[in-house]
Amino acid sequence: MSVTMQEEKKLEVKVIENDVEKALKILKNKLSKSGLFKELKVRRAYEKPSVKKKRKTIEARRRLAKVQRRRSN
Repeated sequence: MSVTMQEEKKLEVKVIENDVEKALKILKNKLSKSGLFKELKVRRAYEKPSVKKKRKTIEARRRLAKVQRRRSN
C-alpha cells in the first residue's frame, strides 16, 4: 500500500506522568487494531499466489459476515 493510494495514518500515544509502560501498552493495542502485526506475520515468508488468493477470499467473507451481523442487531 503506497502513500499515494491510501492516506497516511499516524498513530500517536502521549506519555502521561512518565508512565512509559502504560504508553507502550496503549501503543501495542493501537498497532494490533490497525492490523500491523497481522501484516508483518503475512509478509515474513513468501506466499504462493493461490494461497494468497484463498486467504484474501476468506478475509473478505469474514468482513462481510461481520458487517451483516452488525446490521442485523
